Amino acid sequence: MLRQQDLGHRIVVRRIVGIREGRPLFSDALGELVELSETHLTLATAQGPLRVPVAQVHRAKRVPPTRRPTAAAVVALERAADEAWPAPTRGRLGDWLLRVADGWTGRANSALPIGDPDRPLPAAVDAVERWYAQQGQPAMINTPLPLAAPVGAELDGRGWGSRPPTLVQTARLPLSAPSDAGRTPRAGSPTAAGSPDEQPGAADEVALDHASVVIELAGAPSEEWLAVAAGRKGGLPDAARHVLTAVDQVRFAHGYANGTLVAIGRGTVTGQGRWLGLSLIEVLPAARRQGLARRVIDTLATWGASAGATHAFLQVEQRNTAAVALYQRLGFTTHHTYLTRVAPH
Repeated sequence: MLRQQDLGHRIVVRRIVGIREGRPLFSDALGELVELSETHLTLATAQGPLRVPVAQVHRAKRVPPTRRPTAAAVVALERAADEAWPAPTRGRLGDWLLRVADGWTGRANSALPIGDPDRPLPAAVDAVERWYAQQGQPAMINTPLPLAAPVGAELDGRGWGSRPPTLVQTARLPLSAPSDAGRTPRAGSPTAAGSPDEQPGAADEVALDHASVVIELAGAPSEEWLAVAAGRKGGLPDAARHVLTAVDQVRFAHGYANGTLVAIGRGTVTGQGRWLGLSLIEVLPAARRQGLARRVIDTLATWGASAGATHAFLQVEQRNTAAVALYQRLGFTTHHTYLTRVAPH
């Protein structure tokens, strides 16, 4: 049967879809596993998300991906992502990266265990725990899978916890044009890594005149932009401003409707100019479900391509199935997954 380690991988599911003459009827489904619970699993298929109750699953297993990224490709993308989200306080443990940003987001406050830590694995984890204790913060480690599976096994033995799995997704630029261009699907809560927030709005949700909506890009975020980000993240310490702005090539998308800021987004170009990173895509409640997240993404993608980027990446929690489905329509597929591991108290 499937396990949490299978999240983000291609699987095939044989499910029971009916009974005929006392015998079960089966149907097979192939896709990326984006959610797994005690009651159901969800696949991102070529036809869209498919939610299957566990009670209907006859058989399920992981299957080889159409293409498997090499370890070098995973390392290169993780380093590009680190460049795009730079923690102000940094250390090294051999090739491993140690990062602190006043507790603002898991990515900027966790070790990245890629490469050789210059010591045996148990001693490396001991050193990570000591370093974070010196910073006055709990130790966290981001484990790209399956690359860092040995690190994960060591942390399992020490009783470390785990945050929900995150999918690292990529697409070629220019992005695909979605077939439902006139409608934006509902998406779940955004993650720290950034995903469109297109949940149903509040009672005062209003229809927008899209001709009046303007998406502007700036080299620095406005105070309004920062206020929206602070509301989403529960504040913006000085370290957060460093994370957001300390990138050579960065643009902040401001979406205005009749002069009012209703959507934001952030794009970076890192990884020797190859990778456009998308993050902090946010639409205010009254303007959600009207395609603004997609417009912000398209604007940033156009800028990224003009800056020389050939591919885009983003990071989204696997449980945000509607956002994963939107990204799939834009051409994104899962490159690899990671777990943010948290040391026991």
